[in-house]
Amino acid sequence: MSKVTLSELAAHIGAELQGDPQAEVESIASLDKAGDHQVAFLTNPKYKTHLKEAKATAVIVSPDVAEEVNSNALVMANPYLGYALAAQLLDTSPAHASSIHPSAVVDGVTLGSNVSIGAHAVIEPGSEIGDGAVIGANSYIGHNSKLGENTHIFSNVTLYHRTVIGADCRIHSGTVVGADGFGYANDKGNWVRIPQTGRVIIEDNVEIGALVTIDRGALDDTIIRAGVIIDDHCHVAHNVEIGDRTAIAGAATFAGSVKVGKQCVIGGASVVNGHIEIGDNVHYSGMSMVMRGEKEPGVYSSGVITLPNKEWRKNAARFPKLDEMYRRIKALESELNALKGDD
Repeated sequence: MSKVTLSELAAHIGAELQGDPQAEVESIASLDKAGDHQVAFLTNPKYKTHLKEAKATAVIVSPDVAEEVNSNALVMANPYLGYALAAQLLDTSPAHASSIHPSAVVDGVTLGSNVSIGAHAVIEPGSEIGDGAVIGANSYIGHNSKLGENTHIFSNVTLYHRTVIGADCRIHSGTVVGADGFGYANDKGNWVRIPQTGRVIIEDNVEIGALVTIDRGALDDTIIRAGVIIDDHCHVAHNVEIGDRTAIAGAATFAGSVKVGKQCVIGGASVVNGHIEIGDNVHYSGMSMVMRGEKEPGVYSSGVITLPNKEWRKNAARFPKLDEMYRRIKALESELNALKGDD
């Protein structure tokens, strides 16, 4: 990315510029390490002490600390959003190819305009690829799948048959979409496979990290609604529905037939039990064990914080006796109340 002036950057991120409009920046760095021709940002108050010593050409800040910046300031209500927009403008990621590699296998496929397909990618018959889509090297798209406009499939991604991906999505390497859900019947101790005949439908503007698995539905579809973001190493089982703009952090796992509302946040390493419904704007902190649905918006938590090992071992040993202790306390409370009644 070539250099941009601060006036151009301010216009791009929607900030008010305090300083030299002709000063130039070419990259982003952290506040304590940024130097000449770099822009930094401040969102966490605990790093405020770095402002006076910052050597960045410009710093993106909120209005309440703008006067403390000793260089150029880009002032806006949400500096973290400014950072995101600036990072997009100054992104140094290599541009993708704008052609179809000779080694790609594209058979009986409907291709839009300006489609890019990397080396050794395979797209099976009956599939439809939208305008401006990018399919990375070694990726596989199964029969009768659909890929929306400007969607970017990175290398080594697998989309099983009849998968539907919307427009402006990004799916990172190693992710598998549309594998069979975990469906089996038990016949006297033997597991009998149940073919999974649903699909996976991913709507527009969804971003999926690396090494994510999203299983196809057993009968109905697994659905990821518009604007959802999913971090690396997550698993979404069959017939799950994730609501609009929900964020799912790394290693979260969803059992089958879960329905998650809009704009929820699922913390990292959380486990969500099957066949439950979670309302809109529910936030689970990391390592939550979600055994029942929650309808009311709010923050919910579970899991055990780290403790010194000796203390943790004592607590762990006492946990199986928790119900007994509860009953004994209730009995003592009843006796105490009876004694008070005698008075």
